[in-house]
Amino acid sequence: MADSASYLTEYLPVLIFIFIAAGLSAAFVFLPMGVARLTGTHNPTQDKLTEYECGFPAFEDPRSQFDVRFYLVAILFIIFDLEAAFLFPWAVSLDLTGWPGWITMMVFLGELAVGLAYAWKKGALEWE
Repeated sequence: MADSASYLTEYLPVLIFIFIAAGLSAAFVFLPMGVARLTGTHNPTQDKLTEYECGFPAFEDPRSQFDVRFYLVAILFIIFDLEAAFLFPWAVSLDLTGWPGWITMMVFLGELAVGLAYAWKKGALEWE
């Protein structure tokens, strides 16, 4: 039975890597902030401390409700973005999957086409 010190020496490279990664991460976060604090002028004014979104001041309460269409468009975007993410690996491996892979992807694309037609018919893609 080997002693526990020999087991711990096997983990020494992993521990060194973790400490180096944590040190570099901290350096990349805190070093620019410290350099900016030391070399720049720190003069916060009321205008600099105001909140703004996309370059202009917020007009409404931040806790106001969004229109459901924003969420619907986001969900549709995620669905069709995932479709594009699935199409590339499928196209690359089509020679390995053969006809079963092609038929499966056509069923998948057919389901997405039916979903798109349904969303289009319901007016989910129209913006007023």
